[in-house]
Amino acid sequence: MSDEEKLELPEQDEDTPIDDSMLLDDNEETALEPMLTSTKPDEPLQAIYDVPVQVSAVLGKASMQVSQLLKLGRGAVVELDRRVGDAIDVYVNDRLVARGEVVIVDDHLGVTMTEIIKSDKA
Repeated sequence: MSDEEKLELPEQDEDTPIDDSMLLDDNEETALEPMLTSTKPDEPLQAIYDVPVQVSAVLGKASMQVSQLLKLGRGAVVELDRRVGDAIDVYVNDRLVARGEVVIVDDHLGVTMTEIIKSDKA
């Protein structure tokens, strides 16, 4: 991971209102609008918008022997290499892209991105 750069995202509490420094000014918004709202088929990125990707959120990992794995049953606990509160890894197509925290959305689990991992690999 030496060739990856970590970009820290600012902490944002759910109850904290968004301040003006977090918003795009009119010039930035206008510049981004064609990229975000264009539906022309000849746009350079349009071809990849429908490509499916596999997104995985990894809570942690554990190593064990096959014999131990076969002994696991309902209610068994597998100790992972992470502690409560540690960031989880988010992979897209088996490439680490972010770290985040587990959140509950309605009755589903989700991930809040807290750190984006930028890879120098092209």
